[in-house]
Amino acid sequence: MSARLGVWFMQQVLARLPLRVLRALGWGLGQVLYVLAAPRRKVALRNLALCFPQATPAQRRAWARETFVVFCQAWLDRGWLWAAPRAVVERRVQLTGALHELEGDTPTIIFAPHFYGMDAGGLALPLRTARAFTSIFSTHPDPVVDAWFMAGRQRFGDVRMLNRADGVKPILSNLRKGGLLYLLSDMDFGPGESIFVPFFGVPAATVPSLSRFARLGRAKVLGMYTRMTPTGYVAEITPAWQHFPTDDVPADTARMNRELEAAIATMPGQYYWVHRRFKTRPEGTPSVYQ
Repeated sequence: MSARLGVWFMQQVLARLPLRVLRALGWGLGQVLYVLAAPRRKVALRNLALCFPQATPAQRRAWARETFVVFCQAWLDRGWLWAAPRAVVERRVQLTGALHELEGDTPTIIFAPHFYGMDAGGLALPLRTARAFTSIFSTHPDPVVDAWFMAGRQRFGDVRMLNRADGVKPILSNLRKGGLLYLLSDMDFGPGESIFVPFFGVPAATVPSLSRFARLGRAKVLGMYTRMTPTGYVAEITPAWQHFPTDDVPADTARMNRELEAAIATMPGQYYWVHRRFKTRPEGTPSVYQ
């Protein structure tokens, strides 16, 4: 019942608030969460220390505080992203950059890492292209929340959500038919699915799916990095990556991380630092979160 009430409140109350009011509410919640969610605060600060050792402790604390604020603001924004009239979403969510790369029917993978604007970016694509659009998801444990997520992410265009457990066949089938794949492959999914490549100079268990899907699907790869702004979101499409994929999966996966590092450097506080990105360690290496 609490989940149903929460979804109703997001859709019927928060979605109707002016954006400036919603963002102010998210700012306040983020400040509180930064203080109360001590374990996640420590994870964020540790990640930032590993990835930005040259930054001052004060700068890293500022980025960590920002990441909690933007997390809360992006969560509240799901109300209007998934329930407001289409015209509202189109006004607040912009798609920029190398938009010509989305034209035609060349199989295309959108590398869309975990910036907090990723759900807005996921709507920007079907709002502005008629191409079939596929994304991979993990089921939320609460069926009410899971249904809300699914409906929101599929509300515009021809969007197909594939469960991670369904395997690669439907993913490759859609790609080879000229579809778009929205791929979020920058999290630590454990040793079974990952290889170790550098991320900000630290060995990180990284899923090599971008290289493999691009090769098997004969697809070009674009980056899409979504930034939260005072007026909504801007999702920027990069030109197609040159000389990608290659026959060297570890080298391709290391390049993916380098591309992500460059994007993070433009908005360090908007990346998902609360994730234990370095949880999986090479054999015999102690945890970095002790």
